[in-house]
Amino acid sequence: MRATGRVALLVAATICGVSTACAFDVKSTVANVNLPDLKSEARIDQAFRDGTRAYFSGDKQAAVDGLKFAAEYGHPAAQWKLGRMYAEGDGVTENDLQAFDYFNQIVAAHADDSPTSPQAPYVANAFVEIGNYYRHGIPNSTIQQNGRRAREIMTYAASYFGDADAQVELANMYLAGEGGDRDPRQAARWLMLAAKKGQVDAQAKLGQLLLSGDGLPASPIHGLMWLTVALKRAQTLGYDVSKIREMQENAFSFANETVRRAAISLANSWLTENKTVVAAADH
Repeated sequence: MRATGRVALLVAATICGVSTACAFDVKSTVANVNLPDLKSEARIDQAFRDGTRAYFSGDKQAAVDGLKFAAEYGHPAAQWKLGRMYAEGDGVTENDLQAFDYFNQIVAAHADDSPTSPQAPYVANAFVEIGNYYRHGIPNSTIQQNGRRAREIMTYAASYFGDADAQVELANMYLAGEGGDRDPRQAARWLMLAAKKGQVDAQAKLGQLLLSGDGLPASPIHGLMWLTVALKRAQTLGYDVSKIREMQENAFSFANETVRRAAISLANSWLTENKTVVAAADH
C-alpha cells in the first residue's frame, strides 16, 4: 500500500472511531425489497438525478427521499449533498451530527480514491467539512474540539487531493497556531498553492501576508499584486468586494509609484497567462 493509502486509512479510522456512520448497515433499513435490484448502479444514479431535480425545483422533501435512497447505497454525491443540507438546515432540520455522518461515509469509503476521479471533489470537501467540525466541535456529541486532528485532516485534503479550500483552511490554522505550532512560512506556502488555482480568498490572504512580512520577508510588490488579482477576480465573480477593495486600496495608497506599476503589471500578466486556471476555478 502506498504512503498516501496508509495515511488515508489512518485518518478514516480515526474519524470512524467516533462516528455512528461507520457502523451503519444500509441493508437493515430496507425491508421486503429486492436488494440486488435496488443496488443496481442505474437505479441508484436515477434516484440521485431525481433527487437533484426535485431539489432545484423546490421540492425539498422529494429531494431528500431520492438523495437518501442513493446515499444509503454509497453514492458519494448524494451523501455530500445531504451533508450540506443537514449542515445548513436546507430543507431539513439542521443537524451537524447528521451532516458529519454523511461526510464521514464519503471519507470512510473514498479516502484513497484517485485525486482525478469523478468523485474526488466531493471526497476532498468532505475532508474539509470534517476537519472544520473537529476545529470547533459539535455540542452534546462525541465530536469534541481537536485542533491537532483537524490539522491532520486538512493536511490530507490539501496535499493528497490538492483541494484549494483545504489549503486555505490549513493556512489559516498555521497562521493562528491552531492544532500545532504557528508557522507563517507554511501558511504562505499553502496560500500560494491555492492562489495559483484561482482561489480568491487565498489570493487576498496571501497579498496581506506578503505585505505585512509576518514571519517572512515582506514583498510589497507581490503583496499588492495578489490583492489586485483578488479584487479583479472577485469583481468578475460578482462577490462582495468591499473588504478586498479596502485592503487593495489601502496597500495601493502606501506604495510608491515603482511598486504600484510593478504590482499592477504582474497582476495583469498573471490574469492573462492563467485564463484556463481562472476559468476552471470559476466552475
